[in-house]
Amino acid sequence: MSSALTRSSLKKLFLALALLLLVSVVNAQKKSKKGINDRAIWLGYLDMVARPVMSNLAEDRLKEKMPVELAKNVDNAASRSKVAYLEAFGRTLSGIGPWLNLEGGSKEELALREQYRIWALKALSNAVNPSSKDYMQWTGGQPLVDASFMAFGLIRCPWLWQNSSDTVKKQVVEAFKATRETVPVYTNWLLFSGMIEAFFCKYGMEYDKMRMEFGVREFAEHWYTGDGLFSDGNQFHLDYYNSYVIQPYLSTIVNIANRKNKQFIWFTPKLDKITKRYAEIQEKLINTDGSFPITGRSIVYRGGAFHHLADMAYQQHLPPSLSPAQVRGALTAVIQRTLSPAKTFNDKGWLNIGLAGQQSALADFYITTGSLYISSLVFLPLGLPETDEFWASPAAPWTSLKVWNGQDVPADHALDLK
Repeated sequence: MSSALTRSSLKKLFLALALLLLVSVVNAQKKSKKGINDRAIWLGYLDMVARPVMSNLAEDRLKEKMPVELAKNVDNAASRSKVAYLEAFGRTLSGIGPWLNLEGGSKEELALREQYRIWALKALSNAVNPSSKDYMQWTGGQPLVDASFMAFGLIRCPWLWQNSSDTVKKQVVEAFKATRETVPVYTNWLLFSGMIEAFFCKYGMEYDKMRMEFGVREFAEHWYTGDGLFSDGNQFHLDYYNSYVIQPYLSTIVNIANRKNKQFIWFTPKLDKITKRYAEIQEKLINTDGSFPITGRSIVYRGGAFHHLADMAYQQHLPPSLSPAQVRGALTAVIQRTLSPAKTFNDKGWLNIGLAGQQSALADFYITTGSLYISSLVFLPLGLPETDEFWASPAAPWTSLKVWNGQDVPADHALDLK
């Protein structure tokens, strides 16, 4: 972007581009079933979700502008309110990171990405700068969770890390090291500590190998329950935490460590089978209209419930039983079903608590406005170029569409690991 452009002209330019993008979304919904039209729909929704967080944090006004709605049965209102901002940023960055890292695309997409890159550089700087108004809280339980999502975002977006100043990099490292004071809960939280160490490992810094080892080994040796699912600690819960956290985190930590020193090569073949089976299960959970079973905690994370399926598509690691086109169709339906209902956003564009609109009673005690931005994780496949099979293939029905429209499909079978 030319430095000769004034702040006012930049604002006008990007407002015009945003309008063009929204128009393209509307037109795409009316046109034929091409993946490129789905991409326009996804970009429109990504912008709707991420813009308030990224633009305001870039201006050092997130704490000023973001409303913080809390669950009615919140456990500690003061504490939850303080950490909501890191929740919003870490989770948003983790979801849009692959797209930020991508190059190329249409003129409209290139312009939109350029704006988000500008925002991301400034947002990251403000989040870790003790002198900024939007400096985040880095110590305590919840900050460990969302520092890990931010670390995941930086892992997914090397562009952002490489283009940050040395000062910002130093402050990021200091913030992440501060989370080591927190002892993670003996559940999926072990992976939050592991992801932060995976960040250090990926970018060639000193890291704590044990913090990566402990979480992976617990899931690998003690917490696999069968048929592609892990328990969340010692107890199994029928929820979406295998997708929200467990399997995407496990896969990323294992892959980074294996590239460094083959630390988890013993677990890789088994994990490969598990993640592919769970991708099949996730795809089958998506109904013909994009709805899905309302089971377990954190259901207000909307499309974030399919973090794992989106990640497997982005990693181009889907099982042979799932074509990229059918997964694209299923996730498009989820995005529209969870983000298009009335009152999904408030009058300022921030997400309301709910799954299909505003439904505050669905919130668990730890939910805040910031928590809701884990819904950004459904957008991971936007990190694939528009020429990739995921986007370029003609539309294809997903499993529920096939079956409920009378198509004969192969029977489902459980994964039996020896």
